[in-house]
Amino acid sequence: MQNTARDARDSRLIEVVELLTRGAWQDAHEIVQGDKSAEAAWLHGIVHTLEGDIENARHWYRKANRVFPGSEVVQEEIARAREVLVAKGRVP
Repeated sequence: MQNTARDARDSRLIEVVELLTRGAWQDAHEIVQGDKSAEAAWLHGIVHTLEGDIENARHWYRKANRVFPGSEVVQEEIARAREVLVAKGRVP
């Protein structure tokens, strides 16, 4: 992937984390549903956890190759997603 395309995707993932932090899962969903990356699949799982659609959340966690931790830790998952994106240089 070219740097500009990767930068644009990374910028969108940053936006998704910010939206999830604010609880704006509907807006976050619009972004992640078009991204095929593992990080987007994980964030997509978080979206559906916030929505309360646990079966769909489990599906997206599987696509991200992650274990679904349960809905009671969704805020910790959002924080962990931010940490992972920071470690990969995707969030300032």
